[in-house]
Amino acid sequence: MAVDAGRDPISYAGIVGQLAQSTSVKIISFDREPGGPSLRVALVVAETVDEERLSVLRRIQRTTSAQSILVIGSITEQALLPSLAAGAVGVILREQATPDHLESVINVVANQGGHLPPTLLANLLTTVGRVQDTVPAQRGLAFAGLQEREIDVLRLVADGLETAEIATKLGWSERTIKNIIQGVTTRLQLRNRAHAVAYAMRKGHI
Repeated sequence: MAVDAGRDPISYAGIVGQLAQSTSVKIISFDREPGGPSLRVALVVAETVDEERLSVLRRIQRTTSAQSILVIGSITEQALLPSLAAGAVGVILREQATPDHLESVINVVANQGGHLPPTLLANLLTTVGRVQDTVPAQRGLAFAGLQEREIDVLRLVADGLETAEIATKLGWSERTIKNIIQGVTTRLQLRNRAHAVAYAMRKGHI
């Protein structure tokens, strides 16, 4: 796992200190080792979302295969969607960044999961409702809802299960689960798993 805290060495030291006892997380500086096949998760630490932090998220998305988690002091509804669009698949509020919570979310994201605090998910539901209601009409789609198997998968994603756990529970392969989620996000122009779950909740499917 790589950590980027911008020009804030205290934040970097804080994250390192929180995870010092973890046996499942190996920490490197993103500046020292920005990519590589072993890099699975990148933590981007900041007080608020600004263009610099969004640029870092985009750079991680563009140049590595890592999944990004944003550890943030505060985030507005207006900043949430740009953060997800820039590549963040997990968001942790600093006040909730205990060692156990950090390690738990990192492991979820490393296994292709996503995480949003409930308050941010509620904000996302509102935003998705405003934006996504017009998508089928704009694209000429007669879309009446999600398919049953898509709903089954998204319900388990919302419950916090990882791809392998969902595959085991439903009796399908991990590739099938990934393809289902990719199909939903592509068809509905959603950004990632968290966005897909929010859409499904907003539409009353889960």
